[in-house]
Amino acid sequence: MADGASTIRDEARARAWSTPLEDFHPGDPDLFRTDTHWPYFERLRKEAPVHWCRDSEFGAYWSVTRYDDIMAVDTNHQTFSSEAALGGITIRDARADLRRPSFIAMDPPKHDVQRKTVSPIVAPANLARMEPIIRERAGRILDELPIGETFDWVDRVSIELTTQMLATLFDFPFEERRKLTHWSDIATTLPGPGGLVATEEERQAELMECLAYFTGLWNERVNQPPAGDLISMMAHGEATRNMTPDEYLGNVILLIVGGNDTTRNSISGGVLALNQNPAEYEKLRADPSIIPNMVPEIIRWQTPLAHMRRTALADVELGGQTIRKGDKVVMWYVSGNRDEAAIPDPESFSIDRERPRQHLSFGFGIHRCVGNRLAELQLKIVWEEILKRFRNVEVVGEPRRVRSSFVKGYETLPVRITA
Repeated sequence: MADGASTIRDEARARAWSTPLEDFHPGDPDLFRTDTHWPYFERLRKEAPVHWCRDSEFGAYWSVTRYDDIMAVDTNHQTFSSEAALGGITIRDARADLRRPSFIAMDPPKHDVQRKTVSPIVAPANLARMEPIIRERAGRILDELPIGETFDWVDRVSIELTTQMLATLFDFPFEERRKLTHWSDIATTLPGPGGLVATEEERQAELMECLAYFTGLWNERVNQPPAGDLISMMAHGEATRNMTPDEYLGNVILLIVGGNDTTRNSISGGVLALNQNPAEYEKLRADPSIIPNMVPEIIRWQTPLAHMRRTALADVELGGQTIRKGDKVVMWYVSGNRDEAAIPDPESFSIDRERPRQHLSFGFGIHRCVGNRLAELQLKIVWEEILKRFRNVEVVGEPRRVRSSFVKGYETLPVRITA
């Protein structure tokens, strides 16, 4: 199995270095499904750090692949827009009739006031209150795992822990929490044969069910005194209480995906990374106090969202290229996090790395991930609780990866815990 994977990677490397640059389409979802995107970005960083893909299933787009250039785009919202009306924040343009605004797909000033409405949920005092809840749940989930038999870590641990947390943040009916996982997957899936949905119409029908459910919750909360959950915050917030249904759904999807996909794929990615780097796993067992330093290294290594996209509001020079007004610009965080010019020895997974927070996984500028500290807290706790219980969580097969160049994650990860 491992030999098969390394053959696939060798073939991908040969293709990446022999394909003419003008034929590059680094956003091809199949490269991410097969984990063979790495050599394409390595070559782009070296030879064409700001690269024009003239044609793809997502249309034409610029790829920005070096750390410093990504920072330049991410911190310049005056020139590079996130507006849903211009296409939004992913390589895939939302259909013109389905462009739902949410605060991540907005520019200031509207972005600022909507973000401010929900940000108290991850304020330090609130995180301190959540910590014992997360720890108790992580412990319970881990205590229920089978010993000595193969099971799927993604389903039993990564999804379960993050979905329980999400249900708490929304004050969502706990017994129905897997609906949140489902809607998160639907929101980010690429429709097509063998996928979660066959067509865009099917995807939209599922999202309308999500809106109907959350509208019921909104109507409950708006008639109750303000409370500390996300729906109540939006229902009573001055900047959000008059949102259109489309805008409400846009923000709900943003909060579900932001609170679920990223943390869940980092929990799975951490187990895989430690198995691929057994010396680091030994280092961790010998000294669990490394965990707070390891957590941001896992998040860099995994890069749970491979990219964010912007639209140019004016002609602009970047990396010796002229980006035209209206062009789609894709910031490849997954590439910037492996940029040797910015991060020492970026290809090594090093849990005691000197500056582990020097990564792009949470974005930068006004759209920096609002829940980054909560994500880190969940990862920290889950690893503390794993080490209290198990000497080894062993990966016993190849993971099945998500077919997406946006969400960089895992559908399954077969593991075994040794007694």
